[in-house]
Amino acid sequence: MAAPRPSPLVPPGGGAGGSGGAAPAAGAPAGVSMRMFHGEVFLGEMEVFPMKPGSEGGLPFPSNEIRISHFSPASERCPPLAILQTIAAFSVRCKLQSKLTPPLQSLHRLYLSCFNEFKSAVVVVGDEELHLVAMPTKSEKVPCFWCCSARSGLYASSVGMLNLRCLAIVFDLDETLIVANTMKSFEDRIEMLSRRMDVEDDPVRIAGMSAEIKRYIEDKELLKEFIDTDTVTDNGKIVGTQKEEVQPVSVGQERVLRPVIRLPDRNAILTRINPEIRDTSVFVKLRPAWEELRSYLTAKGRKRFEVYVCTMAERDYALEMWRLLDPEGNLISPQQLSERVNCVKSGKSACFNYSAINSCLYRVSFIFYNSSTTSFCCSKKSLQNVFRDRGCHPKMAMVIDDRLNVWDDKDQHRVHVVPPYTPYYAPQAEMANAVPVLCVARNVACNVRGGFFREFDENLLRKVFELYYENGLLDLPYAPDVGDYLVCEENFVPSNKDQAPIPEGMRGAEVEKRPNGQSYRGEQREGQQISSSTRSPGWISYDFDNAILNTFLHDEGMSIRGTGGGKNIQLNGGTLAIAPSVFVTVLQEIGRLCDSKVEFRSTVSNGKSMQFSVEVLFSNEKIGIGIGKTRDEAQVQAAEKALQNLESSYLSFVAPIAGVPNQDSRKSPRSGNGFLEDVTCSDVDISMQEPSGSTLKQDHSNNLDKLSSVMTLIREHCLEDQHVVFRDQVRNSSPARNEEYHFQVELAGQILGSGVGSDRDVAKLLAAEEALRTLKSTTDPQIKKYLRPVR
Repeated sequence: MAAPRPSPLVPPGGGAGGSGGAAPAAGAPAGVSMRMFHGEVFLGEMEVFPMKPGSEGGLPFPSNEIRISHFSPASERCPPLAILQTIAAFSVRCKLQSKLTPPLQSLHRLYLSCFNEFKSAVVVVGDEELHLVAMPTKSEKVPCFWCCSARSGLYASSVGMLNLRCLAIVFDLDETLIVANTMKSFEDRIEMLSRRMDVEDDPVRIAGMSAEIKRYIEDKELLKEFIDTDTVTDNGKIVGTQKEEVQPVSVGQERVLRPVIRLPDRNAILTRINPEIRDTSVFVKLRPAWEELRSYLTAKGRKRFEVYVCTMAERDYALEMWRLLDPEGNLISPQQLSERVNCVKSGKSACFNYSAINSCLYRVSFIFYNSSTTSFCCSKKSLQNVFRDRGCHPKMAMVIDDRLNVWDDKDQHRVHVVPPYTPYYAPQAEMANAVPVLCVARNVACNVRGGFFREFDENLLRKVFELYYENGLLDLPYAPDVGDYLVCEENFVPSNKDQAPIPEGMRGAEVEKRPNGQSYRGEQREGQQISSSTRSPGWISYDFDNAILNTFLHDEGMSIRGTGGGKNIQLNGGTLAIAPSVFVTVLQEIGRLCDSKVEFRSTVSNGKSMQFSVEVLFSNEKIGIGIGKTRDEAQVQAAEKALQNLESSYLSFVAPIAGVPNQDSRKSPRSGNGFLEDVTCSDVDISMQEPSGSTLKQDHSNNLDKLSSVMTLIREHCLEDQHVVFRDQVRNSSPARNEEYHFQVELAGQILGSGVGSDRDVAKLLAAEEALRTLKSTTDPQIKKYLRPVR
């Protein structure tokens, strides 16, 4: 219970008035005399005291006058200082008190009005609001104020939320609330699963993949029927489309009728982003328990949370997906959609995309150049961008997303991470826990809201009511932050161990182009077909080195030059530095995207120089070495060299397909995933021993696909902390340059398989296939102790 509030000053009496303003406390900065106005009405002379001495205590009022423009909204229960401490902690700039005793009646009325009605007098200075908060006083007999600063508009939106005990919640869409597929994305996933089945001989795994393919095919056939006939046959019953009107988001927007089929029993919806183009049809699966979460947010007609959406999908698609989730507009009204649905895009920046291994639609994103800030920026989700309309402060907002590091670092403690929604890979996973995933999210949101307002009422409000004008800045109480109460329930901890090996739903350029019915296969750039990336929302990446970045920046007149330990990017004559730590971060991200472990192993030399040496292992193959005076310096150097090696192999892998210029295109890709280059072997010109033509490209591609699939199966058999290593053995060569490549696969020093071939990939593939057979049939306890238990 809040303590009784102190009384304001005693009303001015009939005693002789005079000038005699109260003196500041001993040791306080000297006051400055300023005239105060409300609009054009003069209120009196004020003595203004900065909160901090010296240059830090500069007064915020221009022209040495205080001109009040308006009053803040009145609050039902929250004094202005509590609101300001929540949205702009410790932002008190100065103190003000009347120089006249007693004060003018107009100033006294303004003071009492602010004090009793829980509102502040607002002075607007540029994009900032200065709130004059009426404070009780222990000794002064004149109106006294604290002046606090806040971003323009933020106070007005926050006071309503705090009055209603309401917070903000931000939702991601894809794989958090929905999974959406087009015909092409269905076909891609069916093809990838079929390739994996070709190299699998475990009947249990084959049965699982076969069932997954069957689920994809079933929904694909429904989508095809919807595209062709505007109907679907569900359990023998023909269901036709309903024309659903889409509310205009902006003034002047034309009325849109969208064909939609809702299948409640399947928890699925078929819709068409552009009603005029059938190829923009989408099959959408809604995550179970969404209705429970949605009803909690607006129970009994009262909003517990203000709802926002933050996604990297194309805007028309995002608006339609949200309309399907909130058809009646109870969470976000049609008038709010343009501000509440945020699509994080690269804007006017140059965007660079790279495919992941074997056409897997993994999440590889981009860096871009932002001409307005003349710096390289990484596109991440940010609560500051979500609330660009000043609708809420980030401290009062929580996020529901299936990925954490797509968010800005300062917002990550406010993110509740849910497992990705995988209705095709694991259709029963949502009900595997006692509480469905979105019901857990509902419970977390309930706990966050309860904890936040418990702290607000029992600590912040109580202590603010005890403050006087004479108190100092350090006497202000701590303000609650949503991140302080965001804790997962004990019976549910999100885990990434059993994520689907093939991401579900649409990715990248497909997401960005689908509403307009454009091609999903790539982007034309001055007559050259460049393979479109499969970027999905939010993952930071970095171009590997000079060749790739120069290729994509060529049309913009930009170039890149590499330097040891860092990068200087030449952009239209300007030089920009990229932080060396980016190399380590990006290398780790590539490893995650490729389902390959990145490991740094460091040693200290025995010499007098005491230098550190760091090796980078990518899927247990050494791809980079760095030496430096510190471990961090050596790690960054090793990561940079590793990225250069990955780029070299990647260009060899992608050049025949994407048409990317590559001076070393004669060299074959040197790994099963299109990235790895074995540093244990010297560079050998193998052009004479390779046949030419499309047959060579197809053979290499098939070998890479098979090797990638086999290595995935091997990793699935082994415990997470065990390393399967390729060993490059001695090669035999003859004057005719017929070379043999020898590889063997080892697990904890045990040889699992070996392979010999005239091509590196063939030798690796043979060794990997033999290793896989060994793992499946072994009875050796020395090997079995490193394997996962059979499920």
